[in-house]
Amino acid sequence: MRRVAIPPRANWRERTEQSGFRFHTIDGEPYWDESAYYAFTLRQIEQDIEAPTEELHAMALDLVGGIVASEERLRRLDIPEPFWDWIARSWQARDAHVVGRMDLAYDGSGPAKLYEFNYDTPTSLFEAAFFQWQWLDDQQRDGRLPVAADQFNSIYESLVEALATVAPQLPRPIRFAALRDAVEDQGTSDYLRDCALQAGIECAALAIEDIGLSADGRYTDLDDAVIGTLFKLYPLEDLFREPFGRHLPGSGLRLVEPPWKAVLSNKGILPLLWEAHEGHPNLLPAYFDDGADPLPAGWVRKPLHSREGANVRIALPDGRRLETAGPYTGPAIRQAFHPLPQFDGRHALVGSWVVGDRACGIGIREDASPITRDSARFLPHAIVEAATATLLA
Repeated sequence: MRRVAIPPRANWRERTEQSGFRFHTIDGEPYWDESAYYAFTLRQIEQDIEAPTEELHAMALDLVGGIVASEERLRRLDIPEPFWDWIARSWQARDAHVVGRMDLAYDGSGPAKLYEFNYDTPTSLFEAAFFQWQWLDDQQRDGRLPVAADQFNSIYESLVEALATVAPQLPRPIRFAALRDAVEDQGTSDYLRDCALQAGIECAALAIEDIGLSADGRYTDLDDAVIGTLFKLYPLEDLFREPFGRHLPGSGLRLVEPPWKAVLSNKGILPLLWEAHEGHPNLLPAYFDDGADPLPAGWVRKPLHSREGANVRIALPDGRRLETAGPYTGPAIRQAFHPLPQFDGRHALVGSWVVGDRACGIGIREDASPITRDSARFLPHAIVEAATATLLA
């Protein structure tokens, strides 16, 4: 794994406009960054990322049944009691799931370490599945990457296949919804809707704010039609605590991602995984933050429900502390400190995508801070041999 400088495409901004990539720059700062790419070998991808991703995914799924059957564990995950049976029914019915992302610390050698799962509202999907693949194709055509270069990226094909597979289980049309003014979320939702259209599925777009509620507790669209299936890029744990969300268990609404994903998108899954698989090479020691200090040599504190690196507190082994602000409070976990690798002064995080139950691609986020925040940049990657990457840089 290497960070390799490469000239950006002269027309990359035109490419963003052509593809509807509206969030390539956020608050005046670049989000998409193609001034460099991350070079991997095929062995690194297959052995150190792809295989562990599928193993970690399977290990997490194995825990769901025991969690939804345990009042003690559901309380530990801070899931409100009115939703327990609904989540359990969703798991017992094996309600269809489509996509998730796990975040890994990996430096090109040694086992990748799991930081967390993003299994309810994963973003950075469009740029991972489509735009970095377009970058690869363009750079090969311009001779800056070898024709033999590849990318760990079958996300698009996997999404179309997965959506076509689960569609017969779901009432249609499927509405795809995100907050109206959340440009990145809207981009992710639009991309998934496009994949559904490619799979031949009847679907429609809807803003979260435009979802209504009928007198009998059914969720409706702007035409007062009952919504049978909703892909919502909106945190389920937020809905749990909003008056609008209390109708979920009795509404008959089918969600993608399904209710049982609330267990895996919760940071509390990390200590439960460690408890079940202590010493696993891809796991970091993790515990519920209950006042004890089982990690004196350095730890990271994360609220159970937090996103984009907000409200993270790090105790470094040398005694220094780092902390990010944010809106998240409530119960938390502590995970052993394991630093992200640095390349040219940037901290690189690997986002490994799972569609259905298959690992199918990665995206790289870079931050100047050890904590990957919402301002972190997205860089493309390629599978090339190290000598070739050096020659073409």
